[in-house]
Amino acid sequence: MEQIRVTEQASAYDDLQRMSVHDLLTGINREDRRVADAVAATIPTMERLVERIVERMQRGGRMFYIGAGTSGRLAVTDASELPPTYGVPFDTVIGLIAGGDGALRKAVEHAEDDTEGAWRDMQPWRPDSGDILIGVAASGTTPYVVGGLRTARAHGLLTGAITCNPRSPVAAEAEYALEAVVGPEFVTGSTRMKAGTAQKLMLNMISTAVMIRLGRVEGNKMVNMQLTNNKLVDRGTRMIVQETGIAEAEARALLLACGSVKAALDKIQRGE
Repeated sequence: MEQIRVTEQASAYDDLQRMSVHDLLTGINREDRRVADAVAATIPTMERLVERIVERMQRGGRMFYIGAGTSGRLAVTDASELPPTYGVPFDTVIGLIAGGDGALRKAVEHAEDDTEGAWRDMQPWRPDSGDILIGVAASGTTPYVVGGLRTARAHGLLTGAITCNPRSPVAAEAEYALEAVVGPEFVTGSTRMKAGTAQKLMLNMISTAVMIRLGRVEGNKMVNMQLTNNKLVDRGTRMIVQETGIAEAEARALLLACGSVKAALDKIQRGE
């Protein structure tokens, strides 16, 4: 019999239904503290992956994420947050989940078992050898992700994997495998917990580092963010005031006229 993977191993805690709320929360928090250290162990490989992603994206390459279930939802979330945060086009980083967008809310039966599904789902964007594919799978065994990485690599795409099991099939298909082994879950096999947190952290790290290296941040500020709500308009206004010292009303008017903090600051620097 195949050895039980770490993410499926029995919880270190038992009789959860008999535990007090305090003990439940304390136990979950105790386990969560293991996640950051597991993610830290992936940084050397992640660094090399990010450098290669940046090289390709500077030449016009796009980055795809693929995943199923929780992993797919996290991937789609990360991709969808980049345009409003950094002002990149919506087809710069594309998140795909097995079963399509409907699977974001409701599981689609057997979608993750389709080894050809991911590459098929990528076809509307016409992926080519200048692009990048990151496969996200807590178990490291999801056929949708395994097949997607295998086909993408055969077509020359740069490939990376985010998993929470060592020596997994998903990792074997990727050039750069990030394996954050967080240990058994508090609720046995519930990889939406520690494994999900680890995947979210790694996606954050990759995309944020890439966006910064692509020049989408200045200093420590999101100068290219889209002004999609009043909170962001207020934030952008403060950035301009802090950078230039002009009056708040003037900063706000300039921001709204220019459409972004960067454009407003560039206009001020040109003396216009």
